Amino acid sequence: MAAKSIVIIPTYNELDNVGPMANAIMVLESAFDILFIDDQSPDGTAAVVEQLQSQFPERIHLEKRSGKLGLGTAYIHGFKWALAHGYEYVFEMDCDFSHNPKDLERLLAECESGVDVAVGSRYCRGGRVKNWPMKRILMSYFASVYVRLILWIGIKDTTAGFKCYRAEVLKKIKLDQVIFKGYAFQICMKFAALKHGFVVKEIPITFIDRVVGESKMSTGIFKEAFFGVWKMRKMDL
Repeated sequence: MAAKSIVIIPTYNELDNVGPMANAIMVLESAFDILFIDDQSPDGTAAVVEQLQSQFPERIHLEKRSGKLGLGTAYIHGFKWALAHGYEYVFEMDCDFSHNPKDLERLLAECESGVDVAVGSRYCRGGRVKNWPMKRILMSYFASVYVRLILWIGIKDTTAGFKCYRAEVLKKIKLDQVIFKGYAFQICMKFAALKHGFVVKEIPITFIDRVVGESKMSTGIFKEAFFGVWKMRKMDL
């Protein structure tokens, strides 16, 4: 059965995660294709994906980029690829199992029922975070409070990176205008969808901090988001 859904997973040094993640998605009841976008991982992540492609030649895809160019640009690359290949539902997902692959079906069900963007949310009613220190939880939570105050949007988890878009949303947003690379990218995509009148719904998930590999967090990512929300108010999205 040809999949109408594609899961975009950017990778950088995810050697130990790509295989288990791909296998977890392949066994789901609904059909999801995967597009891995690798930024020249020095640990050989892309080579593992190529091995997976031999097992699932019609289901797993790989785009290699020239270097570490940022999460936001990886997703924009993936969105354009997905639209060019005719997918109806396009997902964002991390490779480190902080997002539960089983929740893909819950997000898909929401979009199939009429929601335009389904957001896997840590901070709506029923959402949870596991294995994060309290300091990081509070920083993340109040970052979303800050974003809501600046942009006047009702989304509780503004930086969430686990999402399902109906293709129509991505066709409408001016993707080349979304210039951010980190958390600001996640905020901007939600803000753009709302500006165009699309229905965005938060679905509670349990977010679990990565067990294998290293976090890609940096001070620059926080600064981009802090100042970026002011830029978004004036952007043509």
